[in-house]
Amino acid sequence: MEETILFLKSILKENDIIVVGTSGGADSMCLLSILNSLKSSLKLNIICAHINHNLRKESKKEYALVKKYCEENNITLEYTIFDYGNEKFTESLGRKKRYAFFEELVNKYGAEYLMTAHHGDDLIETILMRIVRGSNLKGYMGIPLISQSKNYKLVRPLLNVSKEEIYNYLKENKVPYLEDVSNKDEKYTRNRFRKQMLPFLKNEDKMVHKKFLKYSAELQKYYNYVNKIIISKIDNIYKDGKIDIKELLKEDEFIQEKIISYIIADIQKDNLLDMMDKNLQDIMKLLKSKSNKQINLHNNYIARKSYNYLIIEKNNKSSLYEYEFNDIININNKYIIEKVKESSDTSNNVIRLSKDEITLPLIVRNIKEGDKMLVKNLKGHKKISDILIDLKIDKVKRKEIPIVLDSKNVILWLPGLKKSNFDKEINEKCDIILKYTEVEDEYTK
Repeated sequence: MEETILFLKSILKENDIIVVGTSGGADSMCLLSILNSLKSSLKLNIICAHINHNLRKESKKEYALVKKYCEENNITLEYTIFDYGNEKFTESLGRKKRYAFFEELVNKYGAEYLMTAHHGDDLIETILMRIVRGSNLKGYMGIPLISQSKNYKLVRPLLNVSKEEIYNYLKENKVPYLEDVSNKDEKYTRNRFRKQMLPFLKNEDKMVHKKFLKYSAELQKYYNYVNKIIISKIDNIYKDGKIDIKELLKEDEFIQEKIISYIIADIQKDNLLDMMDKNLQDIMKLLKSKSNKQINLHNNYIARKSYNYLIIEKNNKSSLYEYEFNDIININNKYIIEKVKESSDTSNNVIRLSKDEITLPLIVRNIKEGDKMLVKNLKGHKKISDILIDLKIDKVKRKEIPIVLDSKNVILWLPGLKKSNFDKEINEKCDIILKYTEVEDEYTK
C-alpha cells in the first residue's frame, strides 16, 4: 500500500475534508483505514458515508461494523437508508442515489474530496465489460484515478492495488470487514468476469492491473485531446437542442461520432453505459438517411431526424386535446390563441372571420388523420398532413400544433401556417379577429 499512501500524501494538504463512501466491505474498510492512518499527521477531517440499500439482511451487520469502527477512531459517520418505493432496483439506479447522497455530504461539509474504494481488479473488470458491450473512448478508459466534479474531486486511491493486496493489508493491520455474498453471485455480469477472466489474466501477469491502469491513463490523454477539438466545434453544430446535420457531416466521421457521444452524455447526464455502440452506429446511419425517422436509445430517449436536424430527446408522446374557444387559450405553454379587437397583421398569425359564415362556438384541437381545409387562394380542399409536409414542419410538432374549426367541424385556420378561404381581408367586414403566438418555436425550420 506504500504507493497508495504516497499518492494520498501528494494530493492532500492539512485540514482537508474528505467524504469516504464506506460499505463495510473489504475495499472500503481498507481505504477508510488508510485515510485514518493519515488523519493525525495531516489533520484530516474524515466523513464516513454509509448507505443501507435496504435490499440485504446483512445490511444491519455492516452498519454496526462501520459505526463501531468510526466510534473507535473518532470519525464522523453519516448514515442513510434508501427506500426505492415502487421503483425497480437496478445497479444504475442504486449508483445514482448513492452518488446523490455523497454529493449532499460534500456540500454539507464543504469537502474537497469524495473518495471511493474502486481498486485495480475493478478497473480490469470495467474495461473488459465495456469492450465486450461496446462503448466510446471515455467508456473504454474504465475508472479514472481522479475526476473533477463541480466543486470537489472524486478520487479512487486504490486503483493501483489488487484485491489480494487489499486482503493482505486488512490482515496485517487487523481491520474488520464483512464480505458481501452477492459479489459471488454469477447472475451478475461483473461477477462472471471476476471469476472467469481475472484468474487467467493474473496467471499471465500477477501485476496485470498496473498494465490496465497505464492503458486507462493513455486513453485519458487521447480523450482530453479529442475533447478539446469537440468543444471548439460544438457551438457551430449544436444549437437550441438540435444538431445541424449539414455542419456535422463536414467533419471527419470520427469527430462526428465523438460529437454525438458528447451531446448524448450532456443531455442524459448519466453514466457512459446509457449509450451502447449499436446506438451510435444507428445514429450515424440515421444522419445519412433521406427520410425523417427516429430510433430508440436507452432510458426512454430517442434520436430523430427532422429534415436538416437531428434531435435527441425524451420520448414524450404528445397528449390529445380539444377545447371550446372563448377569448384566449394557452396550449401546453407553447401556443396561444386569443381574440383581439383589431390588428394590422395580414400574416398567417391572424385570421378574420364573419359569424354569418361559420357556426359557433369555435373549437381548438390537435390535427387528426384525414383533416382537410379549403386553403385560401387555392381551389378545392387540401389535406392538412400534405400542407405540413410541404411546409417541412417537424413530425413531432405536427401531432401537437393546434387547428381552429367551427362547431360543424369545418377547419378554418392552421394558426401561423395557413388560412382557409373563410379569412376576410383587412378591409372586409368581420366579427371575430384571432391572433396566434407560438411561445416556443423549437422545431420551426
